[in-house]
Amino acid sequence: MDIKTVTHQNPIAPSELIVTEEGRIYHLDLHPDDIADDIIVVGDQERVPRVSQHFEKIDFKRTKREFVTHTGEYNGNRISVLSTGIGCDNIDIVINELDALVNIDLETRLPKSNHRKLNIIRIGTSGALQEDIPVDSFVLSTYGLGFDGLLGFYDVDYSEEEKNLAKAFLQQTPWPFAANSPYFVKGSNFLKEKLGDGMHKGITATANGFYGPQGRSLRLGAKVPNLNEYLNRFEYKGNKITNFEMETSALYGLCALLGHEAGTVCAIIANRFSKSYSKDYKKTVDQLIELTLHRLTQ
Repeated sequence: MDIKTVTHQNPIAPSELIVTEEGRIYHLDLHPDDIADDIIVVGDQERVPRVSQHFEKIDFKRTKREFVTHTGEYNGNRISVLSTGIGCDNIDIVINELDALVNIDLETRLPKSNHRKLNIIRIGTSGALQEDIPVDSFVLSTYGLGFDGLLGFYDVDYSEEEKNLAKAFLQQTPWPFAANSPYFVKGSNFLKEKLGDGMHKGITATANGFYGPQGRSLRLGAKVPNLNEYLNRFEYKGNKITNFEMETSALYGLCALLGHEAGTVCAIIANRFSKSYSKDYKKTVDQLIELTLHRLTQ
């Protein structure tokens, strides 16, 4: 996927780029100086201090809605951690506003001439879709498989490999006609090499819900009740679907379009095929946080 941005000859309208009277971007409530080039994103607000407790110092804290930001220093490197909340709709807000902070002049409302690249790493929890990926292990997402439909609202040129993966997926899976068209987006090779040593690697399926979209049935029947079995069996040129979560496809897609590096590392807290669940997933997440901080700042 190539960088695809819009050229603005005139200032971006206040209705499109909302800036507060204090000069902060609207939803995140951040000023451009408040964030580092290395940003860890987490879904849960309570996970932000679990990350920043490892910083040597914290210079900045801000909270608005579900968006909690801490910026400080780790191993002599400036780093930020930001909570996104759950789902690709929130990722749409977070990534667009982070990019605006570094690549748009909020006073003139014009894109800057020099592009600033961010490294954005999601630390999440996830359920494994392959029985040989044990609970309390780590997965790095090589691709995001989007069920969310978000990128359908953007002008996207997928790579041949991404298009071939999507074609193979539709051939191998009884995808519901009324659902969003699935798409694949490749993650950052740079972050894969920096973070992924010793981790399981594979495609991360990103659902737009926790129950039906992930094949769960409580009182409502799922359209494809055996969806996970199809995901488990999918294979294309050695690529398999390793896990299920709710943010990676949008993160990878928007970052690729905007020229940022994006990677997801997940702690496996459940295995959908062995029917197992972590006995202490918070300990596993803490181990992943420490490992990611160490590798990111080396």
